[in-house]
Amino acid sequence: MQTHQAKRVAIIIEQVMESRLTDALANAGVSGWTVLPVLGGSGRSGEWSREGQVSRGTGMVQVVCIIRPERMDALLEAAFGVVERHIGVVTVSDCEVLRAERF
Repeated sequence: MQTHQAKRVAIIIEQVMESRLTDALANAGVSGWTVLPVLGGSGRSGEWSREGQVSRGTGMVQVVCIIRPERMDALLEAAFGVVERHIGVVTVSDCEVLRAERF
């Protein structure tokens, strides 16, 4: 079966920023993403967990996009415009897809 090169961009951000991020992605021409809950983790500020969190938000989410390599710069510029002032991590990895016309 033939596969096609693509990029997987995963953005972890505070849940209260989710709609701002997805709006920015849509404005940059990104047509698809998946939002997943993040249950906890550990980082520069130490360990954290969604459970028992006292804040205006309910934790973190991960927004995952799979796109064609030539569209990645626009996606990253849009994501960075939101993430640069907030807690967030952006990762990019190579992946392969079966139906290239969907991306």
